[in-house]
Amino acid sequence: LMGLFSNTQFPARTPSVLPSGSECLAADAKLEETAQLFERLFNEVAEKVKPSVVHVKAVKIMKGEEFEKFHPPLGGRDLPFGEEFDRFPRPRMPREFPKEFRQEGAGSGVIVDPKGFILTNNHVVEEADELYVTLSTEKKEFKAKVIGRDQPTDVAVIKIEAENLPVATLGDSDNIKTGNWAIAIGNPFGLNQTVTAGIISATGRSQVGIAAYEDFIQTDAAINPGNSGGPLLNLRGEVIGINTAIFTRTGGYQGIGFAIPINMAKSVMKSLMETGKVTRGWLGVAIQDITPDLAKSFNLAADQGALIGDVTPNSPAEKAGMQRGDVVVEFEGREIRDVNHLRNTVAQTPVGKVAKVKVLRDGKPVELSVTIGEQPADFLAKGGVPQQETTKNFGMTLDTLTPELAKRFGHEGDMGVAVVDVESGSPAERVGVQPGDLIKEVNRERVHNLQEYQAVASKGPADKGLLLLVKSGNFTHYVLVQP
Repeated sequence: LMGLFSNTQFPARTPSVLPSGSECLAADAKLEETAQLFERLFNEVAEKVKPSVVHVKAVKIMKGEEFEKFHPPLGGRDLPFGEEFDRFPRPRMPREFPKEFRQEGAGSGVIVDPKGFILTNNHVVEEADELYVTLSTEKKEFKAKVIGRDQPTDVAVIKIEAENLPVATLGDSDNIKTGNWAIAIGNPFGLNQTVTAGIISATGRSQVGIAAYEDFIQTDAAINPGNSGGPLLNLRGEVIGINTAIFTRTGGYQGIGFAIPINMAKSVMKSLMETGKVTRGWLGVAIQDITPDLAKSFNLAADQGALIGDVTPNSPAEKAGMQRGDVVVEFEGREIRDVNHLRNTVAQTPVGKVAKVKVLRDGKPVELSVTIGEQPADFLAKGGVPQQETTKNFGMTLDTLTPELAKRFGHEGDMGVAVVDVESGSPAERVGVQPGDLIKEVNRERVHNLQEYQAVASKGPADKGLLLLVKSGNFTHYVLVQP
């Protein structure tokens, strides 16, 4: 289309020479032709994909007292930044509730297999007791079952009993660029088969707070409650993302929507369809982003890549020769942007695959081959967040220092165990430990993560307490925390 515009020759305008009437008519005809081609392109994409987009109705059956507990009479609220927007609604209700209440939520889905497999969002289906799917090609409502769902990526696969269904073409989200056209199809506010258009506003969005594994496509194509689980398309009619959430202060469209890249969704979908669960790749390293200061310290030309702060013993990374201080800059030929990019890439790599990894060691490139392991079952806690431990005898809630916590507490570029919370009147509070402190040593042994903290703390006598080296602000000091 841009070529058509660029080939349109408009007559040069000068004060003394004006275009003739025939020249103006020719230019107008060319523009009209281009506009018609452009409109027809959108028409064809919509008509091609709409048959494969379905309406998903989720029903939750609640007892009267249960409904009152979770849905107070005032009901309704604005959705904060990053919250999924297709949870069951909160209408105003009278004080007296029926013995049983059927509450309905709505979302979208896209057919990925002619035998009835449908890709959607986990948050659309996870609380449902019953699921129903309505096809665009017929008004009949099909009862659906959950094949598998994955909370850390917010992806789910459901199935209806049907044959020869129209299937959407899944594209390649690695090839999209900012500024590309994007088309969303879904069922916002129950308005079935709604088509909206915009552009790709950004790629690789993370730390949004929606899911544990985030690499979102940001778009300004209008998406609203009910669009969740529906496809985001390119101009070839290929699915490049699954619409998931919006930034909103009103509950509706404000120009910022997020979609799961289809390459991430495809990896999860395949695993769910084959086994009903998701198996993720694992390296066994603690990693952090490269700040400008760290880039200077490690003689790096740019603050790009993922810095290895620690290597888990007997992990795939250790067996491959990875070392603390290495900077991962390439994985299977793909440049690594940051911690989130490496984490997502490794998680999507099949277990057992021998991956080529390039690291910078003392500023020099080193090529390594690592056999990807299987991510431990407890790698992520429920909800897809790093595990935390509450040390009940000391009153501290602890967590491995993640980039998010480092930014929050002012410990960028450091490693250790973050004090997330301290109970009032607890032994930890009595010796001055505060939320935001960073534990660097336990009983004179360096700890880099929660796992090491647990291992060292468990070795000493329980009645002796723990000698902690704690960083508060810019200062480090020892404290003895006793039970």
